[in-house]
Amino acid sequence: MNVVGRRIVGYFEARRPSAHNGVPMLNRETSIKLLNQAVADELSAVHQYLYFHFHLEDQGLGPLAVLFRTTAIQEMGHIAALSERILFLKGDVTLQASAPVERIQDPTAILEKAVKLEEGSIVDYNNFALECGKAADSKTKQLFENLVTDEERHFDQFETQLENIRRFGTNYLALQSFSTTPENGAEPAPSAGA
Repeated sequence: MNVVGRRIVGYFEARRPSAHNGVPMLNRETSIKLLNQAVADELSAVHQYLYFHFHLEDQGLGPLAVLFRTTAIQEMGHIAALSERILFLKGDVTLQASAPVERIQDPTAILEKAVKLEEGSIVDYNNFALECGKAADSKTKQLFENLVTDEERHFDQFETQLENIRRFGTNYLALQSFSTTPENGAEPAPSAGA
């Protein structure tokens, strides 16, 4: 190897993360643990939101039911992204929900619970992003930061519905449902067989 080649190799070896020069190395175990915790929380959210969807639909509150179904589907996408990252890091996806479904059927209480879940996810994912940054895992840090953006959008949607109920009363939900019936030109929610 010529002098230039040795300098290039030496340059990169000097910058390689190692315990010897004080630069932290990627800590896969920390990232995998946090990613699996996020998977567990997202699974719980999916189960809870689908439960809410079914009961709101049964109560004739279609638009709110659709919001929960749509959010549950988006949370499933989060599970997929988190799981892919776990596998990339050579970990195993545990797929255990972090909490059982709470049997809440009152629309106001449903929205309060949803706001609480999303708020918790925002705090957790911000903290997880910081921990992954300290563990020298910028890609997982970025994934958690992107999830925060989605969770903030969900939080805003649920909080808006809750604020409208507080301002206009629970009749707000009924009026919303009447304005989106098939007779008024709105498309009905897809059936289970579709």
